[in-house]
Amino acid sequence: MEKFEHEYGAEQIQVLEGLEAVRKRPGMYIGSTSVRGLHHLVYEIVDNGVDEALAGFCTEINVVIEPGNVVSVKDNGRGIPIEIHPKTGISTAETVYTVLHAGGKFGGDSAYKVSGGLHGVGASVVNALSSWAEVTIEKDGGVYQMYFEKGKTVRPLEKIGDSKNTGTLVRFLADDSIFESLDYEFEVLEKRFREIAFLTKGLKISIEDKRNEEEPRKSEFHFEGGLNSFVEFLNKNKDAINKTPIYIEKDGEVPVEIAIQYTTSYSENIYSFVNNINTVEGGTHLEGFKRSLTKVFNDYARSHKILKEKDPNLQGEDIREGITAVVSVKVMEPQFEGQTKTKLGNSEVTGAVMSTMNEYMSSFLEENPNVAKAILEKCISASRARVAARKARELVRRKNALETSTLPGKLADCSSKNAEECEVYIVEGDSAGGSAKQGRDRTFQAILPLWGKMLNVEKSRADKIYNNDKLQPVILAVGAGIGTDFDITKIRYGKVIIMADADVDGSHIRTLLLTFFFRYMRPLIENGNVYLAQPPLYKLSKKGMEDIYCYTDEDLDKAFDDLKEKGIARDAVSIQRYKGLGEMNPEQLWETTMDPENRILIKVTMEDAIKADEIFTILMGDEVEPRREFIQSNAKYVKNLDI
Repeated sequence: MEKFEHEYGAEQIQVLEGLEAVRKRPGMYIGSTSVRGLHHLVYEIVDNGVDEALAGFCTEINVVIEPGNVVSVKDNGRGIPIEIHPKTGISTAETVYTVLHAGGKFGGDSAYKVSGGLHGVGASVVNALSSWAEVTIEKDGGVYQMYFEKGKTVRPLEKIGDSKNTGTLVRFLADDSIFESLDYEFEVLEKRFREIAFLTKGLKISIEDKRNEEEPRKSEFHFEGGLNSFVEFLNKNKDAINKTPIYIEKDGEVPVEIAIQYTTSYSENIYSFVNNINTVEGGTHLEGFKRSLTKVFNDYARSHKILKEKDPNLQGEDIREGITAVVSVKVMEPQFEGQTKTKLGNSEVTGAVMSTMNEYMSSFLEENPNVAKAILEKCISASRARVAARKARELVRRKNALETSTLPGKLADCSSKNAEECEVYIVEGDSAGGSAKQGRDRTFQAILPLWGKMLNVEKSRADKIYNNDKLQPVILAVGAGIGTDFDITKIRYGKVIIMADADVDGSHIRTLLLTFFFRYMRPLIENGNVYLAQPPLYKLSKKGMEDIYCYTDEDLDKAFDDLKEKGIARDAVSIQRYKGLGEMNPEQLWETTMDPENRILIKVTMEDAIKADEIFTILMGDEVEPRREFIQSNAKYVKNLDI
């Protein structure tokens, strides 16, 4: 930076080249140029307002999607500094928007103790990837404004009026020559802002969509309860054991905030955040939380003779059954690792979380013996179920060791042993299974027919799952275990494809299987190994014409339009509406649904684990009222309804 002061002109050109690099390789800075990357631009600007809130200077952020996909973000923080920057010779505000790594987030004496933003690259990256950006700052009694095009200053900062307020308003239009689409998804932004409001107690954040004048949409989030409100929201469709969440908050070198609520469900849901960034791969803060939780409950159970001397300790998974928890820490210089850079690596955070948990959680259990007893009863019940599940698992292994093959009898396996190229079709019913076995390419395609009603795992523990004759074949075929034993490296097939009829029963089977994968083989979904086959709904045939298969009603309309152009009338063509896979012969099933050249597969993704957990709980859980509400509010979107 010393060279910068002496060779201003040359260094200024390098600064512009820096932002040119962002335009040439945007993926390095925002992940991708897909819709996900587009939303990332909004998060970067919003995060600057959140950083002001974390520092105690901002109470409100308003986001508006204007017609034409222009985004406006307004906060009532201190306003970006306007004075001339000593290193660049231009206003600090312009420096922040035109120089990479220029921001108030570096070093111990920076303007922010902690920050969720991208270490000062956020504003300049958004500017570089926008067709235009306009920044208006209210500060020091004045209103100041500057304007950019594709990262370059068109109008430097100038005073345009007077104001007694403080804050920053950023308006920008993402560059359509860089992004695949400029169409923001209201629900995606809404979800993120709800999360931010939960994590930043007292901050009010709103999002308004003005693109459709007839149907404007607006959501506002403001939670004085912070993380308590978060876990209550996550558990709104579940039956809570401790009606009021356990809330832990401690300031210090590493500020820690935790909320815990136990429910009668069997799954654990723990979400961790660092500086408001969702650490989906966990890290040292999550490790500290889990270790402390296990220690505190075992210590309490021993000291109160709930666990006798001869009883083994409860394991972590027993204590986490039915837990919903949010763990949020603030770290001055977070170090991230892992594939997606969302795993916290700072070793000092483990101890900070453990000492906070040990102190607060121990006190809570002593002061609330009824809640402690209710939770421990559930933990002990989970422990017994785990032992029963282990015995059932060993029984399954012993049984299979005695047989000639460890694979289920109904599985028609493929000849290849290369998991990457192999795929297994889980098919509903023996008749469809028969067609699939005959029609497949047996080199790399395996077929596993399922029959009868499958277990709803949302209402069952692992011991019942191991003993279930409908799920055992699936567990054995996939070959990687279940639950905490699941090992993604041992899967026998790179693609696990659910192939069910396009009717209500088929949808039910798909949902049951997906619930099972989500709860007990989640890495299979996270790793992108689960797919849904799309069998055709219609076949159009006419003598002398090649059969046409249509997968949706839209496909059918398009097919008729194409035939009309060729002079073939609608009533000259016979239409077959497939009610089930069993109606297709092996050749048809191969050609339409199994041939990699022609088939349509939908990959099941983990875009939003919180939403997936909520949907599975509503559809498959014990509570009837949330399910009724879901059905009533979504009835208008129903497809494939058999009446």
